[in-house]
Amino acid sequence: MNIDYTFFAPENWNLISTYVLKGLGFSLLLTVVATIGGIFLGTIIALMRLSNSKVLQWTAAIYVDGLRSMPLMLVLLGFFLVVPFLLGHPLAAETCAIITFVLFEATYFSEIVRAGIRSVSSGQSQAGQALGMTYGQNMRLIVLPQAFRNMIPVFLTQVIVLFQDTSLVYVIGAYDLLKGFSVLSSNTSRPVEAYLLAAVVYFIICFSLSRAVKAYQKRVAIIR
Repeated sequence: MNIDYTFFAPENWNLISTYVLKGLGFSLLLTVVATIGGIFLGTIIALMRLSNSKVLQWTAAIYVDGLRSMPLMLVLLGFFLVVPFLLGHPLAAETCAIITFVLFEATYFSEIVRAGIRSVSSGQSQAGQALGMTYGQNMRLIVLPQAFRNMIPVFLTQVIVLFQDTSLVYVIGAYDLLKGFSVLSSNTSRPVEAYLLAAVVYFIICFSLSRAVKAYQKRVAIIR
């Protein structure tokens, strides 16, 4: 296997960025939207699982356990192939990717939120009840703020995994970061160099994020 190192020369950076930046933009967008949507939906699911209603508990449990029992790629392909058939019209690959990731990531964020809520001392909620707060006020003003503060490092770690998983949307034709390198490979006829560069870019992004999470964890530990 011969590697043409001139492929990485500065004069080729404009060519590389032409194909890659568009994909990077969508990968970052997908990560942000899936994180925000996943946390929002995951919080609702977590509250359902912690409620006193058996119907809500079982509904949330079936949703979480059902999706988490399947590989993300299978869920992605299923949504891309089945939902447009049910709707009677096609959906853009990027739209399918965003919806699928929000629904799927919500299952993981819900477990993080559920653990975070349980990490808050029961005395906190009891104090809120003693002040005459309703269940909703207690959760919104006392429990959830403390729970989310405890969950931030785990949230950030899950975001890194989420960014790595965005490469799976390549299978349905969405133009993500990996797709950008695939197009670069096809247009330059240098697949080894293109995918080697892809590995380096993914490593730099994920390694930088992981170091930032560790630095944040140390800072939080010192403050506590």
